[in-house]
This record gives sequence, C-alpha cells and structure tokens, in this order.
Amino acid sequence: MREILAIGVISGTSADGIDAAALLTDGVQVTRTLGGVTVPYAEDLRAEVLSLMAAPERVRNADLTKVESAITAAHIAAVEHLIAVLELSFADIGVVGFHGQTVLHRPADGFSRQLFDGAAAARRLGLPVVADFRTADMAAGGEGAPLAPIYHAARAAGGVRPMAVLNLGGIGNLTWLGADERLVAFDTGPANALLDDWVRAAGRGDFDRDGALARAGRVDTAVLRRLMADPYFTRPPPKSLDRYDIAPAGLYADLSPADGAATLTAFSAAAVAHALAQVPQPPDRLWVCGGGRRNPALMAAIAAAAGVTAAPVEDLGWDGDLLEAELFGFLAVRRLAGLAITFPETTGVAAPTMGGVVFDLASVG
Repeated sequence: MREILAIGVISGTSADGIDAAALLTDGVQVTRTLGGVTVPYAEDLRAEVLSLMAAPERVRNADLTKVESAITAAHIAAVEHLIAVLELSFADIGVVGFHGQTVLHRPADGFSRQLFDGAAAARRLGLPVVADFRTADMAAGGEGAPLAPIYHAARAAGGVRPMAVLNLGGIGNLTWLGADERLVAFDTGPANALLDDWVRAAGRGDFDRDGALARAGRVDTAVLRRLMADPYFTRPPPKSLDRYDIAPAGLYADLSPADGAATLTAFSAAAVAHALAQVPQPPDRLWVCGGGRRNPALMAAIAAAAGVTAAPVEDLGWDGDLLEAELFGFLAVRRLAGLAITFPETTGVAAPTMGGVVFDLASVG
C-alpha cells in the first residue's frame, strides 16, 4: 500500500467538540503527523447529543435524521477548517476517516450507534470517506471497541515493552503492548464522563478544571467500594462500556459537590488500577492521552492507585489531544488497504476483522 495523506475525525463521549487531524501513513507505519484542530460543538447541538446519550430508548426508536445531519455538517466543517489551517490541497488528500458521534454503545445487544452520514460527507468534500468502523466487528461477535490499539502499536513501534497507553476520555480505555507484539485492550471504566456530569449538575462548570473541586473534597471510601463492586470489573477483557452503563448516580447522589468529585476521581483511578492488574505484565509507566491527562488530581490518583508513573504521551512526542483523531485517518487507510483493524484480544472478535464502510465518489453520486 502506498503512503496516503489521510484525515481522521472524531467526537468522543464527552461530546465537547470535534477533533480533526492529518497524517501520512500506509496503514502500517506512520510517516508523519501534520497537526490538527479542535472545533467545539455549538451549545445547542452538544446539549442534544448529551440528551441522546442519556436516553437509550430514544436512540433505538426515534427518528434521528435531523440531529445526524447537524452532526455530519459540523464534522464536515471541522475538516474544511483543518484543510484551511494546514494549507492542504484537496487534491492531495487520499481519504477521510470519520468515527461519528457515539450516542449508545451496547455490545451485549450487538448494538452501537454512531451518528454520521458518510455519503453526505463524501459528496460535500469531494473525497473518499470511510465511516462506520464498528459494525463489522460487532457482526463478527466483537465488542466493537476499543479501536485504538492497532494505531497505538504503529506509533510505538520499536519502543520498550511491555507498554501501556491509557486514553482518558469520557470512558477510559487501555492498550497493552507486549514484547511479542501481543495486543490486549479494553475499557477500564469511567474516566471523565461521570465526573463531568457531576460537576455540571453542581453548577461548577463543564468539568473539574485542574482537579480543584476534587482536591477540596474527601473520598468516601464506602461509596468507592460500592462503585468498584459493579459486575463490569469482574468480567475478563476484552470488554467495553457505554457512557451510562456503570455506576448509577444514586450511589453517590448524597455526597457534597467536593466529596462527590473526589470520590468519582478516585473511582476512575481505581478502575485503571484494576485494569492494570488484568494485563499479562504490568508496565512501569502509563502513557496517558485524552482530556483527563490535563487533570492533575486524576493523574496523581491514578499513579497512587496503580503504583505506576502516569505520564502524558507528549513525553513520547505524541499529541494527546489529537491521537484519537489521527487514529481514524490511520484506520481509513487500513480499510483501503484491506487490513484488519480489530483483533480477538482487543474486541473479542473471533478473528482479525477489517472494518469501515467506504463512500467514494462513484458510489455516492
């Protein structure tokens, strides 16, 4: 497969905006990353997305055409903005990979919904588009998540093993890379999602900036024990979570704003520590990407709970804000090359599986 200039685009479960990034890759090696942009959602669209995430029956049964169209338009605009910022030529771009916006992920039911219209994006951009990365994996018996491990492996080629990469988005997900090129991956549990919701409900902003609210509180150890008693943690990996599939708010609703923030921060950290106990060989260092790496209270709690050094992926020369967006450009190139994107030890799929649907100009008209 020849090297391609690809763009990847994602909005995560925090639904705070759209990340778009460009890279040069052949789907096996990453030659160069070119940078990216983050474009916030309009407030009304973000509110609608968060509302959908909390309403699984609506996701399954309602007509979501209007909101999907708005999400698609916002993602297309993010790509156009990236192309302008990086001064790229449309003629040089080989493919755009769009994850879309997850609003419900229920792998036990064989259901995962990402809102995005790949055909509309291909027509508007005049470029080949790859989208719908999870369906093939789930149809073959996989969880449909996480999708990042093969990209983490490409970026970490030649590095020290074992190695672990933790993405702290709305949900945490862990990639473990062994010396024999073995990949193990799964969702650790909540990362920022529950904490963000708590802070927002308390009227303290959209997230716990610098961990200030958590630092002002006290961890309720009894509540933490109940949170960690969730059956999810006893399941062996690979496994994945929906944003609202764990820790009902009633378990911690009576805590003060500060104590709730402290306890939920400790919960996210304890989930990571539990996850590291499930990998074949615990690493000495945990490389962290995603918005949670900017929360010093959460990073310190993870280091203390897991007994590892937690360091931002910037120390490796990676961009922790754009890594997930780069991933979908990389996966799009792998799809064009006919290469697998999911594996038995990353999603539980029966065999390595190629994912993604191609929308090219010939097929969309």
